[in-house]
Amino acid sequence: MIRPILLRIAGFALTLLAVAAAIFVIVDVLPGDTASVMLGTSAREDTVAALRAQLGLDRPAPIRFLGWIAGMLHGDLGQSVTYAMPVGTLVAERLAVTVPLAALALAIVAILALPLGTAAAAAHGRAPDRVIGIVSQLGVAVPNFWLGLIFVLVFATGLNWLPAGGFPGWGAGLWPGLRSLLLPAFALALPQAAVLTRIVRSATLDVIGQDFVRTARAKGLAGRAALLRHVVPNALVPITTILGLQLSFLIAGAILVENVFNLPGLGRLAYQALAQRDLVVIRNVVLLLAAIVIAVNAAVDLGQVALDPRLRRRR
Repeated sequence: MIRPILLRIAGFALTLLAVAAAIFVIVDVLPGDTASVMLGTSAREDTVAALRAQLGLDRPAPIRFLGWIAGMLHGDLGQSVTYAMPVGTLVAERLAVTVPLAALALAIVAILALPLGTAAAAAHGRAPDRVIGIVSQLGVAVPNFWLGLIFVLVFATGLNWLPAGGFPGWGAGLWPGLRSLLLPAFALALPQAAVLTRIVRSATLDVIGQDFVRTARAKGLAGRAALLRHVVPNALVPITTILGLQLSFLIAGAILVENVFNLPGLGRLAYQALAQRDLVVIRNVVLLLAAIVIAVNAAVDLGQVALDPRLRRRR
């Protein structure tokens, strides 16, 4: 198991370096004069020159790239021009909202999708299977920001059960913070729960048709016991793969939901930085999101090896 972990770490580092180079070229090199892009065409020449000196744009592009990488290795992500504060501080503050939001959404996805998909497979071809299939198809088709707006109208404005937006901060207590994240978490989770429900159903049906399940039933094992003891554990490999990949999507896809609910998360920071042309923040946030996706993919791959003995023998 040590060798796959070392290979994944090396692959993670090389992939992240390639992604960082691509981001640097797109954000810092291709636009031309980065200071002019950030300040706009109406900025005064002396202001542009001052920002150019602040960002070190008088140095060659490879030197600037190596300086960016070296700074990240030391925890220095640069200074935000818009917020006039270190980017690392900004990102840390916003992650304290985005990570709990994504974790809560992932828990909702698992709680909804696993039993629904298993129930649909167990009732294959009957009414419960068709109902769950129709509902999951609708869930796949509905965008999460539209669900967020509907939730605000129904549960916040209409019923006044939950806040319509904003975040009080974790200093106000655990329950107030979680309460403000419930609606956006459900809006973020329901489309992904619909996708996972269909995958759980398909994976469970594939395992139900295997010879060892038929043998277990022929020996007298009841249908529900065979489902829980033999079918579900063997269907976990593709399910955990998709569930792990959905975590990276929930983190990276929170931009629209965080803006709908006015949450001070990483997605809203990326949106604000893009609107204000703060390229220093943009390149670091994009690289962080890419690092999360790559790390989750590597963790999912290692999780497959741990869950499936056949993969361990093949390795």
